[in-house]
Amino acid sequence: MRILLAEDEESLSEALAMILRRNGYEVQTAGDGLQAMEYLERGSYDAVILDIMMPKADGITVLKTRREKGNLTPVLMLTAKSEVEDKVTGLEAGANDYLTKPFHSRELMARIKAITRAQAYQDHPRVSCSNVTLDRETLEISTPAGALQLARKEFQMLELLVSTPGGQVDAERFLEKLWGNDGDTEPGIVPMYVSYLQRKLKFLHADIWIEEATPGTYSLRLENEQRIGRNF
Repeated sequence: MRILLAEDEESLSEALAMILRRNGYEVQTAGDGLQAMEYLERGSYDAVILDIMMPKADGITVLKTRREKGNLTPVLMLTAKSEVEDKVTGLEAGANDYLTKPFHSRELMARIKAITRAQAYQDHPRVSCSNVTLDRETLEISTPAGALQLARKEFQMLELLVSTPGGQVDAERFLEKLWGNDGDTEPGIVPMYVSYLQRKLKFLHADIWIEEATPGTYSLRLENEQRIGRNF
């Protein structure tokens, strides 16, 4: 799997490239935004790691340019800033995920695996978990008992639970992925949507259920109470 790493801090770029290569990735490095765009024009990559603050062209500009040209390669943004606005800007520009510096190498690898796994399966319109099927094209969930169309946020929430190894996601992660961690989002929005989904899963006699494993953390379970999750 081939990754483009665009990071202008040379020592960090070398360290990240070494970590990625040790994990079996082929890595191409770029030291500024223009160089990153040149590599993206000429080559094909399975994922891109973009630092936001780069000389010649920042990461957001690089990302917007690629998305405007129809390039859907998964992008992980790196930022030294922790402000919500920077994160929202990156997500709205088309980033698949982001990491705030400093970060642990294990988290970097987990995020890379997550976005490339999602990309690998984006061509499959249906995802199944126990007796429940999610249709990405129609936003429907179905069981042998019937089918219901979900609101987009409901569908995305259930899809995130199903596609997360271990099937466990905390409220902050839901806010990041579904609402961009918008400071105007009411804190009770996540449990409210969980409640909507629970009612619909019950109506469809689904074999899976959403429970609050610990305060603010939600997981999927089967009838036998075991947590589950699709390992894509």
